[in-house]
Amino acid sequence: MSKDNRQNSQQRSINSEGWEGLTDLEVDNKPPEPSELDKNFFRTFQTEDGEKVLRYLKTCTIDQPTWTPGADASHGYLREGQNSITREIINRLRRCNNG
Repeated sequence: MSKDNRQNSQQRSINSEGWEGLTDLEVDNKPPEPSELDKNFFRTFQTEDGEKVLRYLKTCTIDQPTWTPGADASHGYLREGQNSITREIINRLRRCNNG
């Protein structure tokens, strides 16, 4: 059997070289179901006080630069860590709003 025939007869997967592994890829477009913890975040941050706290967190984290020229690189790592917590909250709320 030639090399081409062997390659064609092998199962294609996402790990195949090149674009061949993506041709039969099935995509699930359904948003993930919110978890119980997602729902807890949703109930907490949907109150008037919770919305104020979330706005404050966004102002202090995501809306600020993570690093400025001349600053130590570790400052950027710290700031991205802070941003990731705020993004986590926003993503949990989004899952509940889509569900």
